[in-house]
Amino acid sequence: MKMQKLSGEEQFEKYYSELFSTRWNALKQSLFGEPIYIEYSAGGKENYFLDPGSVLASQTLPLENAKNILDMCAAPGGKTLVIANNMEEDAHLDSNERSPQRKQRLDHVIENCLAEDVCQRIRTSCSDSATWCTRQSECYDAILLDAPCSSERHVLTDPKYLAMWTPNRIKSLAMEQWALLSSGWRLLKPNGYLLYATCALSPKENDNVVERLFTKFKDAEALNEAQIKKLQTEENLSKKIECSISPERTKYGFHVLPDVCKGAGPLYYSLLHKCYDL
Repeated sequence: MKMQKLSGEEQFEKYYSELFSTRWNALKQSLFGEPIYIEYSAGGKENYFLDPGSVLASQTLPLENAKNILDMCAAPGGKTLVIANNMEEDAHLDSNERSPQRKQRLDHVIENCLAEDVCQRIRTSCSDSATWCTRQSECYDAILLDAPCSSERHVLTDPKYLAMWTPNRIKSLAMEQWALLSSGWRLLKPNGYLLYATCALSPKENDNVVERLFTKFKDAEALNEAQIKKLQTEENLSKKIECSISPERTKYGFHVLPDVCKGAGPLYYSLLHKCYDL
C-alpha cells in the first residue's frame, strides 16, 4: 500500500517531535512566543535590538591581537556591531553579505549604529564567501560565520514557508553550511579562531557540520567553556554585556533554546581554534 506523503506542517511536526521527544511541545510554544531583544549601543546615532543569544555568541569570538577580522554572512548586521564594538583600535573588519538587498540593510546598520571612527575600519562587500578560499588563504585572525539555516522560529510563524517545509531543506542547507565553513577555515590564519553559528534546531546544521571539519582538517579543535573563559582578558570582559542566559552544552558547542533561556534563541554556536602544526 502506497503511503500518503505528509504535508509540510505534518512533516515538520513529525521531524522535530522525534528530535526533541517530550520536550518538543514546550519548545514549540516558546518559538511561537514573542522574541526578546537586548538594546545594544555601539556608539552610533541609533541603537540596535538583537537576540541575547546573538550577543552572547558574538562576544565569544576572541579578538585580542586580531587585526584582520571577517564576518562571512553579516546581514542584517547585529553580530557585526558586536564584533566591531569589541575589536581593538587598530583592527579592521570585512563584513560580507551575498544578497544585494540584505547588504543594503547591513550598510545602513553600520553607518547608523557605530561610531564614525569604527565605521572607517569596516569594509563591506557583496559576494558568496564560500568561494573566497579560491582566491586567498590564511589571511584572517578571527572569523564569524553566522550561516544561512532552517530558522525554524520563522518557519513556524509563516504558513507559506511551513507548507513548503521538507527534511530535504535541512540536507541542502547543511551542504551550503559546510561549503561556507570549509572556505572560512582555509581563510583563517594558524592559531586563529572561527565562530560558527546558526539559528537552527537540528544537529545536522550544527554539531554535524562542525564534525565534518575535524574529518577534513586535522588542525581544528572545538573549545569548551573552560577554554573559552581562559581566553577572556579583563579588558575584553569590561566591554561585554551580561546576557543572563545559560546555553546548553552540545558535543562541539552551545545551544541557546527559548524554552529554558527566557525566550532567547534558538542560537547554536561553536568556537573553533586553528591549531599550529600538529
